[in-house]
Amino acid sequence: MSERAGSTDPPDESTTGDRLVVAQGTFDILHPGHRHYLDDAAAMGDRLVVIVARSENVTHKAPPVLPGPQRREMVASLKPVDEARLGHPEDIFVPIERLNPDVIALGFDQHHDEEGIRTALDERGLDCAVRRASAYDPDYDAVLSTGDIVDRIIDERG
Repeated sequence: MSERAGSTDPPDESTTGDRLVVAQGTFDILHPGHRHYLDDAAAMGDRLVVIVARSENVTHKAPPVLPGPQRREMVASLKPVDEARLGHPEDIFVPIERLNPDVIALGFDQHHDEEGIRTALDERGLDCAVRRASAYDPDYDAVLSTGDIVDRIIDERG
């Protein structure tokens, strides 16, 4: 299923003076680890914009179960999120260039290389911090990855 480019993207960010934080991810089958990441990211600034990866750009793990527009809608409904957008279909840095954030918040276990991101930002003339969110340490028996949730569903419901 194709995800139409720009179909749910609002206009680009205007300069408001607020400290803008961008978080990004797949966000397939939301779980407490996602909530923790976005809470942490929101605490890094005044405004949080989340870029939800398009399904065709998710190559480092199994394809998402839910289509991008549905994942974007679910992320947009979360309390710490001011805005959620689908990522660019070809270049993950295009939304970053348009938003020009003060901080890019990475999940504590995301596969992204911080130094590689900084280099790409420098090459594009973007000056923003790259920070990792803290790890989530649940006080209860929680399944904290979408892959684990899918495996558990298959095991228990076949």
